[in-house]
Formats: sequence, structure tokens, C-alpha cells
Amino acid sequence: MMAELSVFWDKPIGRIKPMHCVNNAPLDGTSDLLWDTLKRAKVPYARLHDTGGIYGGNRYVDIPNIFRDFSADPEDAASYDFAFTDWLMERLAEQGVRPFYRLGVTIENACKIKAYRIFPPEDDLRWARICEHIIRHYNEGWANGFHYGIEYWEIWNEPDNEEDPLVNPMWRGDMERYFKLYERVSNYLKEKFPHLKIGGYASCGFYGILNEAVSAEAHVSPRFGYFLQFFHAFLRYISSKEHRSPLDFFSWHSYSSAESNRRYADYVRKVLDENGFADTESILNEWNAGIGERGKSRDAANIAAMMCAMQDAPLNMLMYYDAQIHSSYCGLYDPVGKRVFKAYYSFLYFGRLYELGTQVPCAVSGEGMCAVAARGGEQGGVLLVNCSGRQERIRVDTRPFMQAELFRIGESRSAESCGQAECMAKGDLTFEIFPDEVVYLRFGDEARKGSLKDD
Repeated sequence: MMAELSVFWDKPIGRIKPMHCVNNAPLDGTSDLLWDTLKRAKVPYARLHDTGGIYGGNRYVDIPNIFRDFSADPEDAASYDFAFTDWLMERLAEQGVRPFYRLGVTIENACKIKAYRIFPPEDDLRWARICEHIIRHYNEGWANGFHYGIEYWEIWNEPDNEEDPLVNPMWRGDMERYFKLYERVSNYLKEKFPHLKIGGYASCGFYGILNEAVSAEAHVSPRFGYFLQFFHAFLRYISSKEHRSPLDFFSWHSYSSAESNRRYADYVRKVLDENGFADTESILNEWNAGIGERGKSRDAANIAAMMCAMQDAPLNMLMYYDAQIHSSYCGLYDPVGKRVFKAYYSFLYFGRLYELGTQVPCAVSGEGMCAVAARGGEQGGVLLVNCSGRQERIRVDTRPFMQAELFRIGESRSAESCGQAECMAKGDLTFEIFPDEVVYLRFGDEARKGSLKDD
């Protein structure tokens, strides 16, 4: 039986959300190789966490890399070392990518041997003043700086990683100590920069809600239970009259499937709303569903399916971890051949939807299929993913457009050919879609006969 793809081009839903953001960038020393892939995919944001590798490469982003002597004067430009982070920011700006800046430190996975930088600040106010001047450097030109207008500033990362501070690779303190840091720093920065978005705390996630009813008590392990306990206690703390603090966005992490992440997103939104944070953005800013599938079409399919699922979830932004070539979490780039993997094209295809701008409803018959559609002026696009495990024949009516082009990511194609148009048609278009294959359909009134990579 033939499946039907139906698109309702004249019924706009709203803006396509930034579901194709990343963590970091294709850092490879100071080489510019592969950086332009971000621009071609229209990647809107890059979160800066674990940037440069272990200890932030001793040069990038982390507070101890920029402000190396905590006893120095935060008002003195000479106290800061912006060199490598400036270089990174300039490269991102050249590609049209906006930073999402994590204020804090890189994870210390070997902290059981010795912890170096993951301790709570000795003086929260001094730490806040350092953050203030980093913001002024990148947004207001302070210390021979820039005017990038960086909007998102995240306070720390995964302070809930472990309940026992002695084994926590991100935070050598208890939850109450983090709450105090967040309270002091968020209020200080919000007073200085009321127009910016201040938030956190990059939660380890909500895996604990899946096996039982959605509640703070539901968990499948003590660690997962602690993630939930931390979340609820944090919201109670910063919403209380005594400790009221701004939370422009709440960030969280997950390495689960699209189906599970949809449930987590529903849960986060529900709990935020119940605690008086209805205007707080929910941002999943670390995710990766295919670490073991690097270089395979299945990784591309998992990524595209996640983008489709989360576009319709109560979520504001999705940020893949990680876009650094050297990272074991990076499924976008071949670290040996210095080329893109197939998974990169899921970002490229979604970037075309993002560029079109307006989401429109679409539906595809057949279990295990998912799709997102967008329109912009006289152009339209559909991202379609086959996670059914079987081959399907699809029919789509190209009207009201005169032409349609089809692009594929699949096992039968090389990565280099994924951005090339396979066919053009008008009227009823029928095609085969294979298991773990991603298809992008580009609609228009004139045949473009071009590569998506060259748009």
C-alpha cells in the first residue's frame, strides 16, 4: 500500500524553531577547515561548553581560562585573557552563528584523581563581577571587545551530576550551595543587563519519570531520583519570596530517544508552569541519540527524527552535543578524513526549513514515519524520516508549486552526494523511501537544479 504525504501549505502554524543548534564548532586547532558547514546549514546557535576539550583546552570560554588569578581585580582589563575565546567568537560570527555562553567550567571526568576547577567560587559576588565583565567585553566593547549582542548566559553546567560532591565531576558542593550561587549571580547580572536572558542550570535530565507516574518521587535509580529532587528544590528556592531569582530559560540534557525526549519536554514545561515560570524558555541544550552510529545513515535518521519530534514539543531550542571534530560525541565530522558525515545533512536539510521560516501542517501515513514542513514566499520544504524499519512508497501532491526536487540521506549514498537533487517532478510525485533514510523535498515554481550545499 502506498503511503500519502499531505502538506497544508495555506495554514501557517508559526515560526520554525531552532532545532538544529549545536554545542561548540568544528574546532581543529586554529584551522578554518569545515567551519563553513555551519553557515551552509544555517546553524543559529552554538552553546559553548566543554569547548576545546579537557579543562576548556586551558584557553577557551571557562572562567578560570579567561580570569586566571581569582585574586586579581575584576575591573582591570589586564586581569583577563580573552585571546582564544575572541578567536572563537570571531569565527562563529563569520558563519552567522550566535554563541550561547556557559558561565562556569568544563566537566572534569577524572575528578576522582583530583578536582581542579569545579569547586564553588570562594566569593560569589567577585565571580559575578567577572561574569559581568566577560559580558561587557563581548556585548559592549569593554577591554577592546565586541558588540555581538550575545543573548543567552547560562550559569554553570550540571551541578546535579552526583549527590555526593566528592564524585560529582561538575560541582564540588551540595545543591543548596548551587542555589545560593545562582541566586546571587542571576540577580546581579539581571540588574546589570535586564535585556539579556539569564538562566541555567543545564540539568542532567529527567530519565527518572519514565517507569512510574510523572512525579518528583518517580525514579529508576538514586542518581536519577536526585536529578528530579534537585529540579523541584531549585524551582521552590528561586520562586520563594526570600530568594526570588530570574529564570529566563531553563536548560536540560538528555541522551534518550525522540519519544522519551518528547515526554521529558512535556514534563519540564508542566513543572515550570506549575511553579510560576510560564514565561521561562525550555531548552534541551545537550542531546545525542546516536553516539554508536557515527558515519551511518541511521545516525542521520535519528537526528532528523529528533528534530521533527521536538519541533512540535513544548520546547524552545534543541542543541546537539557535540560539533567538535575531536569529540567522541561528534557525529557530524570525520576526524580522520576531515569531511562531513551523513548526519551533517540532517542539519543542512533542517536549516532549509528554518530559512523558509513558517511551519505548516503536514501528515504522513504509515507507522514509523515523521515529517516537518515549512513555507517561505514561493518556496516550500518537507523533511521526512523513515524510522519504520521497512521500505515505503510515498506519494505527495506538489500543488500549488510547479516543481519539486528530492534529496536523500541513506545507506546507498555517499556523504558527498547527500546534498544533490535526485529528481524533479510536478503534479503527483511518487518515490521510494528506505529504512533509516532521510528525505528533503524542495518545492518551488521554477526548477532550481542546484545543490543544497551551494544555496
